[in-house]
Amino acid sequence: MTDALEQSLEEFEGDAWDDAPAGATKLVATVHELRRKPIGTLEVEDLRVLLGQREGVLVLVPRALDVLEHDPLAEGDYYPGDLLTAVLRRVPAEYWATHPGELARLAGLVATIDLDEVDDDELRADVVAFRDGEAPDSPAPSPGVL
Repeated sequence: MTDALEQSLEEFEGDAWDDAPAGATKLVATVHELRRKPIGTLEVEDLRVLLGQREGVLVLVPRALDVLEHDPLAEGDYYPGDLLTAVLRRVPAEYWATHPGELARLAGLVATIDLDEVDDDELRADVVAFRDGEAPDSPAPSPGVL
């Protein structure tokens, strides 16, 4: 059996997508491309994009938490903590409800964040809300978010 990190999301999920349609947005084309990349080679920005689009949540949240446990403010292309923003805002509440161990990991890493080091006001508010016991929850998906 192939290690999950050597597989792409398409292989892991058993759901191969066609190429991005002609005229697709950069985001759509990027998601199509990243679904074919081995999971173990996905970088912070790749994880941010895919989780921002709620792709591969089951396999990518643990991977994102691995990154965040080493650097809670890991940065993709936008700002320090943009991966954490994707995890807090875009991972569905249903995921956390069925994966309490992952929720505990998230709580542990959020507890280590020094709010004075968080430059983004919205991320700071998300961290405070999480620490105050508000479970991570995500709005309904909207195209192009993150």
